Amino acid sequence: MILINLLPHREAARKRRRDAFNASLVGSALAGVLIGAIVYLWYQNQIGEQQAKNAFLQSEITVLDNQIKEIANIEQEIAALTARQKAVEDLQADRNLPVHLLNEMVKQLPDGVYITGLRQDAQTIVIQGVAQSNERVSEMLRNLSNNTPWLSRPELVEIVAGNVTLSPRDVRRVANFNLRVRLMRASEVQQQAAQAPAQAGSAAAPARP
Repeated sequence: MILINLLPHREAARKRRRDAFNASLVGSALAGVLIGAIVYLWYQNQIGEQQAKNAFLQSEITVLDNQIKEIANIEQEIAALTARQKAVEDLQADRNLPVHLLNEMVKQLPDGVYITGLRQDAQTIVIQGVAQSNERVSEMLRNLSNNTPWLSRPELVEIVAGNVTLSPRDVRRVANFNLRVRLMRASEVQQQAAQAPAQAGSAAAPARP
């Protein structure tokens, strides 16, 4: 017996293919949405973790900033205390400076030079006097510059020729001078004394060929 299919089989096959294609589109769309949701959630999780790390780092930075401020305040307090301690030590060490000044003036004053005035302004000593000649003043400047650790940087401010009447018949020419010199602190003298052996050793060292 011969069977003849009179139904539109081509239309049915085309419909089946179309339904399968639509089903695959829907499945692909659902898979894409699912994958997108998974990726979105993963990124959100990563962003949340990074934000938590950033917040932790920011809190630690704030703590470190506060510690740095405290350390800076402590350093300032230490510097202030050190300055006060040095000021007290300088005052204690400088109590004998007037004695050293007068002692050095006696030692370094050449013959023929007389002091008429002595004034101290901080570490600067202003000396006024009379000398028999300009050479005596130059000798005094050399002595103050080279022969004493307590006085440094002598500077001649003024020298004026004048006369001194010793008797009605004895009138002599003199040099009235005014000079400045720096009085060294005890700590500076000690520092120079400590540096002197090293400088002497370097000066005495033979030159290498």
